[in-house]
Amino acid sequence: MIEGRAPTPGGENIMHEQAGYRIIVRGELSERWFEWFDGLDLSFSKAPGELLTILSGPVADQAALRGMLCKLFDLNLTLISIQRLDAEGNEEKQRE
Repeated sequence: MIEGRAPTPGGENIMHEQAGYRIIVRGELSERWFEWFDGLDLSFSKAPGELLTILSGPVADQAALRGMLCKLFDLNLTLISIQRLDAEGNEEKQRE
């Protein structure tokens, strides 16, 4: 195995490197929790009948991403979607 890479379930190797993500949860994240997600931009969107919190920005690696998802779970926020972003901040195309 190459240093800095780990095998994925599909057998391909991925680098443990920073990537951008957009995470959308149902509900409004209170300002007192913003420091938990430092480095991410926080915004809000109103969907029909509900308020959504959108967190976006760079995440150091998969462990940091998992940590953020655990924090959202601890705050009892419902995950709506998570998208990996390319260098321009657009949704990354899925690999086949």
